[in-house]
Amino acid sequence: MHDQRMVGRPAGGAASLDRRRFLGLMGGAAGLLALPGAARAGAAVRLGAPGVTRAQAKPGGTLIYARNGDADSLDPNKTTTTLSFQVMSQIYDTLVAFDAQASLKPNLAKSWDISPDGTQYTFHLQPGVTFHDGTPFNAAAVKFTLDRFVDPATQNPLRTSIGPLKATEVVDDQTVRLTFASPFAPLLSFLTTVWMLSPTAVKKYGNDFGNHPVGSGPFQFKSWVKGDRITLTRFDGFKGFHPMFKHKGPPYLDGIQYRAMPEEQARLAALQTGEVNIAEPPIDQIDQIKNDAKYALYIAQNTGELIFLEFAVHRAPFDDVRVRQAVGYGVDRDAIANIALDGLVQPALCTVGPGIAGGTSPVCKTDGFTHDPQKAKALLKAAGYGDKPLPVTLATWTGDNREQAAELIQNQLKQVGFDVQLQTMDIGTLDARVKQENDTKQGGGFFDMMGWAWQDPDILYSLFHSPGWTDGYSDPTLDKMLEQQRQLTDQAKRLALIDQIQQFLLDHAAMVPLYSPGWNWMLASQSSVKGFQFAPFNQALLQDVYIAK
Repeated sequence: MHDQRMVGRPAGGAASLDRRRFLGLMGGAAGLLALPGAARAGAAVRLGAPGVTRAQAKPGGTLIYARNGDADSLDPNKTTTTLSFQVMSQIYDTLVAFDAQASLKPNLAKSWDISPDGTQYTFHLQPGVTFHDGTPFNAAAVKFTLDRFVDPATQNPLRTSIGPLKATEVVDDQTVRLTFASPFAPLLSFLTTVWMLSPTAVKKYGNDFGNHPVGSGPFQFKSWVKGDRITLTRFDGFKGFHPMFKHKGPPYLDGIQYRAMPEEQARLAALQTGEVNIAEPPIDQIDQIKNDAKYALYIAQNTGELIFLEFAVHRAPFDDVRVRQAVGYGVDRDAIANIALDGLVQPALCTVGPGIAGGTSPVCKTDGFTHDPQKAKALLKAAGYGDKPLPVTLATWTGDNREQAAELIQNQLKQVGFDVQLQTMDIGTLDARVKQENDTKQGGGFFDMMGWAWQDPDILYSLFHSPGWTDGYSDPTLDKMLEQQRQLTDQAKRLALIDQIQQFLLDHAAMVPLYSPGWNWMLASQSSVKGFQFAPFNQALLQDVYIAK
């Protein structure tokens, strides 16, 4: 999922590692840390007022949810931003889902069978499920969704995440079979972010489906004032099978209204006055919020998020690996984590986020970047740029103190010979800008501070397999390794190959990891909001939320 991706997610959603039957690959439970005190993964602890029991939960009320921006599309096949995924996760549902311990469990698929050679997956579906428009959820709907997902005409940015899918076959009304050209180890993981679509609605709205989304999730789309708010209402026909839901019927809330409030202090003020019920808080106000009984603070753990630097490598100066390496050694991650992010993140050395396989691999310490200004200066000089400051542009997206982090990077790189100009923009604009820069052979140096979240190290395939996610870095040798790791169902062998891939990426400075988490991993609510949970990989579960009167 990214951002903001969940990627996705590119940052939001999850699947267990049997989720590909890869339970052992997880670096630990992915769930929620609630302050004060520790809680089990997935639990929500309130601060302040005494709790209200589940028996006291009353349907009704609209949850006003303030965020740092707006979605760019509500078509799951047209976007990778967290701002979109946050909303879509309430509208749509998936075949499989994570439980609180990041284990894969049935959801819309009540069970599945895998062929001995790993090339066929047969899913048995839950009966009696309908989409918001009354269309039955059945094998034909799954086939329609997956056919659209992989159709090149859809231009789905996540098309390759479902692997070498050859065909989706309707066995009977409640059974669907997926056939692959070769084994695809991460499949079940990725199906947790493949949302089922109403075939009727997609056919009706065509390319405008992203403005008229129809799924089978707990909330249905009502309206969207672009740049301002998205309104959802309760789907009274909802049948919930998610392993973390406390009740399986329709949600308690009448609806949800997502409001775009880019200014952090405006979100905080709205929370304080009661204009909104839940909001993304300013990082520098976390201590104040967690010590005030009027609020509850939720901090997601093991989000799979990673903030990193990536480069326009098809022109000077970042076509020279030494210049990219100079950036890697010139950056002080510890200072960024402690100064810009108030110690609420951890410095990252690996090319995949903590909490997923490979996220804490020892190879990242031996081959990764440490803060070494002298080495950075020497590399820049060896590349022929040591005589005067090298002008480059660093772009990132707004929010979550990334501007402050970028300013620190600007100052750190100034000390080793770069003249960094900063630019900030919304995440959709940044995505488009990155592709534009990658496709431009002329111009000055450009790099960006990007973020992706994923639940499997196969995110590296989506980012770096030729031609690269936005025509960025790729390499034929890397392509072969990325393809091979997808086919390895032996856990130890796959992890060993993931280590080789990470070593390659670090040695070639294809990316420079910075820190994790990176966005939307903290929420503050009024104490009247009950029942909130973070699922693994930073998905906000609102099915059980209610507002105490």
